[in-house]
Amino acid sequence: MLTFEWIIALLLGAVALSALARRIKVPYPVFLAIGGMLLAFVPSGPSWALEPKLALALFVAPVLLDAAFDTSLRDLRSNWLPVSTLVLAAVGITTAAVAVTAHWLRPDMPWAVAIALGAIVAPPDAAAATAILRQVKLPHRIQKILEGESLLNDASALLIYRVAVGLVVAEHEKIREFAPSIALALVGSLVAGFLFARVWMMMTRRITEAPSAIITQFGGTFMAWIVAEHLELSGILTIIAYAITIAQTAPARTSARLRVSSYAVWETVVFVLNVLAFMLIGMQLRPILSGLDDELRFKYYAFAAIILAVVILARILWVMPYGAFLRTLKARNWLPAHVVPAVPDVKRGLVVSWCGMRGIVTLAAAFALPEYFPFRDLILLTAFAVVLGSLVIQGLTLRPLILALNFDDDDPVGREAAHARSVAFRAALDEIDADPSEEAEILRLEYRAVLLRAETDPDGGLTSRELPADPLRRRAVAAARQALLKLRQTEAIGDDAFHLVEEELDRAELAVEA
Repeated sequence: MLTFEWIIALLLGAVALSALARRIKVPYPVFLAIGGMLLAFVPSGPSWALEPKLALALFVAPVLLDAAFDTSLRDLRSNWLPVSTLVLAAVGITTAAVAVTAHWLRPDMPWAVAIALGAIVAPPDAAAATAILRQVKLPHRIQKILEGESLLNDASALLIYRVAVGLVVAEHEKIREFAPSIALALVGSLVAGFLFARVWMMMTRRITEAPSAIITQFGGTFMAWIVAEHLELSGILTIIAYAITIAQTAPARTSARLRVSSYAVWETVVFVLNVLAFMLIGMQLRPILSGLDDELRFKYYAFAAIILAVVILARILWVMPYGAFLRTLKARNWLPAHVVPAVPDVKRGLVVSWCGMRGIVTLAAAFALPEYFPFRDLILLTAFAVVLGSLVIQGLTLRPLILALNFDDDDPVGREAAHARSVAFRAALDEIDADPSEEAEILRLEYRAVLLRAETDPDGGLTSRELPADPLRRRAVAAARQALLKLRQTEAIGDDAFHLVEEELDRAELAVEA
């Protein structure tokens, strides 16, 4: 009973902290990190145990699928250069810088352990960055670059993490013995994710009841991760391929009622997982801190503070010179024409370099270390310090920085959404154009008014009150949805505009069904 009471108290406390975060416009993981830190100093607090191998599957798989499902392949392709450099170079440089620093501070720490620590703290967190980016007006390209990085950098960091941990666990093996498994993980994971998505969609296509469908969504996510782990593939890459494959066909075969329900459940689950991750890591820190004397505790704190500084500086020292180098090439006309739009100015470089908050992936990777792993206590403390420090230092200052830089953006998502509404409403009119009934004429008049508003007001959407229930209106909404899906398939609009108009059509469809 006491455990249940603590769960209720922690969840309600997290809701209160989240509300406070929204009020003062900071990412909610900031307060979750502070709450986890305070929990570590509560002497009578709970001490829950979680199997280390379960941590990555439980915390990372759903969060990653939620982010990958909304990822636009079109935007990833158009921003491949900055995204790939952040995913590969920035993560690699951060991992190397942290490993060198950790080995210098603790010469008795093996290199493989130091590299594992570097890989744990290297990937920025998607949830914290998204919470900030939703509150400010940021140029669309920067937002897509940061979202693409937060999706893919977990894969590169955890691949390094996997190799480093494997080297520690199997001391007699060499890095060259891992090379075949690395190549298999890169290629095989993408293929496995695609195939698993296709099979899973065939198996679950007849499930339309919301509770059953949502349960199978979570079941498929965890099964994809578990199967990938058993096959010694990358769970991260498998989930990314699995989610993107499903996202390409899910809108056409999912009803509005099921989609609205599942989106709400997934958003809630991601929030709860963030709460549990920060709370569990706080519980792990309590016995670590209580078992240290004052001198050793100070050394642990100093080690964690230095690693935090290295993590922040490593990103800045990569992003800013990278931007300066591209600007120099652009000034001398040495860049191909298709690369020129990806050249960042100083303001954009500052935002990208400062948007490096760590979060749930770092916590889960640290927690997933085997219990007998060398320096595990120090790594846990350092990982939490990096998450807490980056969220407080960067998370609390990122919004003021963006506002101070005063970005201008031509709102490409708004333009694409306005175009999508016009096409969708015209398709709805065409669907009922041949109907001679009085009801059809009334509906045509309503739709012409909606179409006029869509063409004159980029933010004007379809409201549910304009679509009372009748079969004629169901046909109109269905035709509008098909036109919207075609725009997305041909990449005439991006996923952001698609989901925006899709939500409006979902509300209309639910009103028709009411």
